[in-house]
Amino acid sequence: MIYQSFLKPFSDRLVALLAFTALSPVFLIVMIILALANAGTPFFTQLRLGLHGSIFKIIKFKTMNDKKDAAGNLLPDGKRLTSSGKWIRKTSLDEIPQLLNVLKGDMSIVGPRPSLPEYLPLYTPEQAKRHKVKPGMTGWAQINSEVIGQQAVV
Repeated sequence: MIYQSFLKPFSDRLVALLAFTALSPVFLIVMIILALANAGTPFFTQLRLGLHGSIFKIIKFKTMNDKKDAAGNLLPDGKRLTSSGKWIRKTSLDEIPQLLNVLKGDMSIVGPRPSLPEYLPLYTPEQAKRHKVKPGMTGWAQINSEVIGQQAVV
């Protein structure tokens, strides 16, 4: 119990602080690039499910613009992904701001990826167990290079 209540949160925050400090020059460069590419808005926030199904705002770098069609609907993701955004996603630099979520205590370094709130009613009791722990920046599937039901070629 001491691990879950003290050691894990402490080690998560320590790792996040060290990683954020080390990556701060990269963070600032990416932030400037995206501020220029996205008319001053380098960040994207979205509501996600956290510990015990609580809702928090996840923060990521904004890799897509807000272009809309004639009816005012956002264009498909593929048409809104910027060239800088493609590179930032490919290198996983869009995940760096989630270190701030870890520092705030909303997330862990390793845990199930946080899902969207609208998925909560769809979970089976077995699947809902994922909310017994904090969501993570990376999880089992990412560590094991798994791609939805099949092993990825690495």
